[in-house]
Amino acid sequence: MSTSLTALSVRRLTPRDLSACADLSEDRGWPREEHKWGLLLTAGTGFGIDDPAGGLVAACVVTTYGPTERPELAAIGMVLVAERHSRQGIGRRLMRHVVAEMGTTSLTLHATVYGRPLYEELGFKVSGRAEMVRGVFAAGGPGSMVSTRPDTAEDLKAILRLDEEVFGTDRTHMITRLPAFADQLRVAEEHGRIIGYASAWPNLDNHVVGPLVAMDTETAKALIASLAVHIDGPLRTDIDVRHEELLTWLKERGLASVSFNSVMTYGIPDLPGDWTRRFAPLTVAAG
Repeated sequence: MSTSLTALSVRRLTPRDLSACADLSEDRGWPREEHKWGLLLTAGTGFGIDDPAGGLVAACVVTTYGPTERPELAAIGMVLVAERHSRQGIGRRLMRHVVAEMGTTSLTLHATVYGRPLYEELGFKVSGRAEMVRGVFAAGGPGSMVSTRPDTAEDLKAILRLDEEVFGTDRTHMITRLPAFADQLRVAEEHGRIIGYASAWPNLDNHVVGPLVAMDTETAKALIASLAVHIDGPLRTDIDVRHEELLTWLKERGLASVSFNSVMTYGIPDLPGDWTRRFAPLTVAAG
């Protein structure tokens, strides 16, 4: 790293940095994803290094969950270094800063094959895998016996209770933003009790399904199918690979595998909560 870059400090980002973050995404060949950046910079905390020439040298976002004063889990995402400054140790420096800032809080992230060596060097361990699938959903097959419907304001408390039970810690500040962030938010019911929920939110030329929380695979299928009816174009989601039946069904319905990410943790051997009911994250950047 050059002397000038070594002297640059890491600062907190704010929603005013959204355009610079989107520019950084574009610089690395990622889509701008301004809608997602907006959510992350509002619900989470961004960290970045300013480029004296303008824009950002590097950035990432941390979303904490649990009590505000003592978070139980923090998800790290959108770790980016400008192409012109890559392979100079800047990503390592930014990540070390973030890990130090989080103190004793347990950490998680989704790592690509390229990022995984750095995270392993910093002490992160692989605890699972997620498969991204994408495509135009083709309806068909026998109708589902699971009842789904659009959410209402009265459902929020039940959704939050279910989400905390399944996710393993409170993420009220993220879930309460879903009605405004997502195009659709649907719940699955059984005897008047909510047994699952899922949202679909717009991301450039597709819709992302997530979070996806469901009592079982059939409920997860019903939620996805009910969302897909109202989606014009491809949908995308990141499914925990342990949910083999759901992945097989999605591929039969027209979605194809795009990539795999390693789910990594720091300070804990595995993610809290109940993975059997946690099918997909809201976004891999926020867990």
